[in-house]
Amino acid sequence: MAELSLKATITEAMKAAMKAREKERLSAIRLILAEFKRIEVDERIDIDDARCLAVLDKMCKQRRDSIKQYEDAGRDELAAVEYAEIEVIQDFLPQALTEAELDELIAQAIAESGADSIKGMGQVMAILKPQIQGRADVGQVSQRVKSRLQ
Repeated sequence: MAELSLKATITEAMKAAMKAREKERLSAIRLILAEFKRIEVDERIDIDDARCLAVLDKMCKQRRDSIKQYEDAGRDELAAVEYAEIEVIQDFLPQALTEAELDELIAQAIAESGADSIKGMGQVMAILKPQIQGRADVGQVSQRVKSRLQ
């Protein structure tokens, strides 16, 4: 049998959460599927796995930003909800890259692009972004590339 698409896997997880009566997990999965549906309706497309990963990555980033704001405001109960949602979202993301794997990918991208200064950073990031999507924070990778190129 062929491997399920990421969207189908998430839909199956929603059904499992319903059967197990896991309210918090079900709620987070419904948020993910609602975002997929919004994109499909707005752009009149069928969302593919690469786009699903980009959406999940963005959702994690949004929640991290929210957590920081909630914690700064002393709203720990709201931050806890965001932490729980991040855990569910990360269940569907590929395993994170290790520091060594990340360094190797950056070195390969720099060599492939031929970048030797900060001016070539766009080319390096264009090569890296599809490889790290959902597996590493693009902002942090960008900082590492910048420090290597300076």
